[in-house]
Amino acid sequence: MPLFRFAALALALTAVAAHAAPAAVPGADAIVTRTLDNGLKIVVWPDHDIPNVAVYTWYRAGGRNEYPGITGLAHYFEHMMFNGTSTRAPGEFDRTMENAGGSNNAYTSNDVTVYQDWFPKDALDIIFDLESDRMANLDFDPKVVESERGVVYSERRSSVDENNIGALVEQMQATAYIAHPYQFPVIGWPSDIERWTIDDLKTFYRTYYAPNNATMFVVGDVEPDTVFALAQKYFAKIPRQAPPKAVTTVEPEQRGERRVTLEKADAQTPVLALAYHVGNARHEDATATELLVSILADGDSSRLHQRIVEQEQAAIGIGSNVEQGFDPGLVFFYALLPPEGDVAKVEALFDEELARIVREGITPAELAKATKQHQAAFWRAIATISGKAQALGSHEIFHGDYNALFDAPTQVAGVTGAQIQAVAARVLRTSNRTVGVLKPVPGAADAADQE
Repeated sequence: MPLFRFAALALALTAVAAHAAPAAVPGADAIVTRTLDNGLKIVVWPDHDIPNVAVYTWYRAGGRNEYPGITGLAHYFEHMMFNGTSTRAPGEFDRTMENAGGSNNAYTSNDVTVYQDWFPKDALDIIFDLESDRMANLDFDPKVVESERGVVYSERRSSVDENNIGALVEQMQATAYIAHPYQFPVIGWPSDIERWTIDDLKTFYRTYYAPNNATMFVVGDVEPDTVFALAQKYFAKIPRQAPPKAVTTVEPEQRGERRVTLEKADAQTPVLALAYHVGNARHEDATATELLVSILADGDSSRLHQRIVEQEQAAIGIGSNVEQGFDPGLVFFYALLPPEGDVAKVEALFDEELARIVREGITPAELAKATKQHQAAFWRAIATISGKAQALGSHEIFHGDYNALFDAPTQVAGVTGAQIQAVAARVLRTSNRTVGVLKPVPGAADAADQE
């Protein structure tokens, strides 16, 4: 593809100095950033191992940017952005990318929506054209809007309404938060999905799909000057928008246990889940929290699995999830019980193990194992161009500087057992948690329909 000349970009691009990354990360010192006059920041990490490129475009638009009436819009745009623009028909985005040898995906969270492109390096011009077009010219054809509304509603049914753990987590989120918009399901409440208007969509698009609300990460077999030239060619003409209204609500401290029971006729087995409030991604205890969760629930050798599944045989599976974004989040622990399983017994076992780690702390062997697991995960992630793009994005967006990525192994190695025990004491309090129970109840659906 023809490449735009780099000659006259000095005035149009604002250079952003990058800190030197540790030499232990191959190629990290080659990362270069630029910010266009319209606010779009581009981070380029050249990696010439294979002739491919990954482009990840992060928009600061997630469930936290919604309110009653428009819940689910951020996720809805994850679908709409693959449909037509004023210059391209619906489906043309995917056809053009696939014809160039590329593929794509996207995801939405409480905090962000991320669009992922993977393609041969000679398709870079095409990809920038596609991405700039949908940033600037998304079409809102009523037929397409209604079609995608149906697709999203169907996804909600499969991932929440007909998914036992999904339905339980949704109810727990809505209970654990009483003020902050993290209480809303990312996929949206059913009544909101049914009633979004075209004006709602256009307002959300203008507000959040602006260059000054996005950061693009380009990793792979590229030269930074070429990338910045294409950025100037395709993105510089897109006007910046007024910054989105800041989310200022702070969730009050929880001062007592909350409980949710969800009765479902189609459930075959009970589920028990515990959710505890934790800090955000930048919290000083974020790394220690991740290690604590690993020790408790990561793998068959974890404490909760060994006690509840192996020794007591009271559950058939243990899981966990840590949510640490822009604002304080939740850490979930959950247990899948066998049919007719004793939920009260499993909860008592949870309580015993959580109290033990608060009281006794962890062993040196547990700390060494969790540290090695996290460091191994770090190196596996940045071994690929996709992993590099994701890691750069998460650290730039959530930590304010992609260079925080290169401090991660040192931070993990510096966590002590005493720090983990202190985090356990602060977080794993009964007054800080929401308990959720999914209870199979034959005939519950029929009874609900009759009310």
